[in-house]
Amino acid sequence: MKSARKIQVLLAGLLLAGLVSANAAEQRLLIEPKQTDERLAAGEPPHLVAYDTEKAQAPLFVWLPGTNGRASPGPRQLFDTVLQQGYRLISLTYLNSVAVSQVCVGATLRSQPSCAGRMRQHRVWGEPHTRLIDDKPEDAIVPRLTRLLQHLARSDAAGQWAQYLDGEEPRWDRIVLAGQSQGGGMAGFIAQTRRVAGVIMFSGGWDRASSGADIAEWYSRQSLTPPQRWHATFHKDEPQASTMERIYRRQGVPAAQIHALSEKVREGGNPHGEGIANPVYRPLWEQMLKLQP
Repeated sequence: MKSARKIQVLLAGLLLAGLVSANAAEQRLLIEPKQTDERLAAGEPPHLVAYDTEKAQAPLFVWLPGTNGRASPGPRQLFDTVLQQGYRLISLTYLNSVAVSQVCVGATLRSQPSCAGRMRQHRVWGEPHTRLIDDKPEDAIVPRLTRLLQHLARSDAAGQWAQYLDGEEPRWDRIVLAGQSQGGGMAGFIAQTRRVAGVIMFSGGWDRASSGADIAEWYSRQSLTPPQRWHATFHKDEPQASTMERIYRRQGVPAAQIHALSEKVREGGNPHGEGIANPVYRPLWEQMLKLQP
């Protein structure tokens, strides 16, 4: 009876969230992080997993929300476009309640010029551990993604999730990384040291160096992901627009793949979030989702 009740509650939650698809071939799952790793805290918002069971060999799109963002429901129209373009989707819950721009400032930045890169390394990989944030090693983005894929491989055999794993790491050449704000920066940080299928940064942050006037040194690192696989956006009305454009160029993103958004911001909207929420950009989303060799 308890198991039946749990199933009823899960289905009710999915219906309320608008996550049950009319397409019988489409699976949409909400998975609590603690289900994938007992060390994680109970009660965290769930990961969102969506895929078409008839597209067994589809590439995987991994979404990293911005600061204080939730993995579910996420930017629904963008997610619908991702699925329509033939991808599987994972929207990942991670500890994002504090951003680099909130930690690596003032005295901290002056005393630790490499603060931004060290914090992102901690939050992405879990080590080396720093005192900048309280995240534990198991809280980090890549361990969470790995544990989720391992959980799916065990619990959803029909989904063939093992194809996205390479030992104790994701199989990066099958994965497109994307995110907004803090999450976009995290996607770019990973793509520098792993050769991913693609990376899309939506207004992906503006980490500073110790002087406060220059951008963080980690942006200049050599990237293992080829330039043609990078895309980046910002809205021209964002206060940090010029800084983000300079950062994207420093990262080696080709000029034609740095997209300065210019459509009027929707009533009640925010230019920082327009790139992922305004459906007028659907053709651009489709363009960026085309994989480059």
